[in-house]
Amino acid sequence: MTRSENKYTTQRINTYEVVVDNVSLANGEEKTFSYLQVTNGVCILPITDEHQILCLKQYRHPFKGMQWELPVGIINQNDASPLDAAKRELEERTGYTAEHWLDLGSFYPSPGSTSEEVFLFAAAGLRATNQQTETSESVEFEKISMEKLKTLITDGEFNHGAGLATVLRYKFKTD
Repeated sequence: MTRSENKYTTQRINTYEVVVDNVSLANGEEKTFSYLQVTNGVCILPITDEHQILCLKQYRHPFKGMQWELPVGIINQNDASPLDAAKRELEERTGYTAEHWLDLGSFYPSPGSTSEEVFLFAAAGLRATNQQTETSESVEFEKISMEKLKTLITDGEFNHGAGLATVLRYKFKTD
C-alpha cells in the first residue's frame, strides 16, 4: 500500500512537485520514498542537409552560464504525442521544421530521484521558419559538424544529459 503526499509545488513553464510516498513493503515494514515529479520532455538531434547539427547555447541559471545543448522541451497537454511535442519544440527553439523524423526511444535522466521520461528524436530535411524563444530565455544556435560535437562531448564542454543520450542513441542506431 502506498500513501502519497505532495510537499511543494512550483511552476515556471512546467510543474515540479516533491512527492513523498509512504510505502508498506511486502515484509510489513513501512518505508518513505521521495522524488521529484517532473513533466516529461523531448530532445531532438536536428541534422541539416549539409550534415551539420543545430546546437544551442543557452543560459542555464543553476550553472550561471551558457551551456551547449540540443533542442529540448516539455510535452504539454496540447501535444497528442511526444513526436508532436518534438516538432513544436524544434520550431520554437531553432526556427526550423523537419520533414523526416527518427524515433530514438526514451530514457529516464535520474530514475532514483525523478519521474521524468525524455523522448529522443533525430530530425532531417530541415527547413527554416521563425525562431520563437520565450522572453526569459537567452538562446543562440550554431550549425556544427558531428566531428565538432564529438570534440565538445569528449572535451567535457557539452554536458547536456538529454543531448548526450540522443547522440548516443543516434550513433548506435545508425552505425
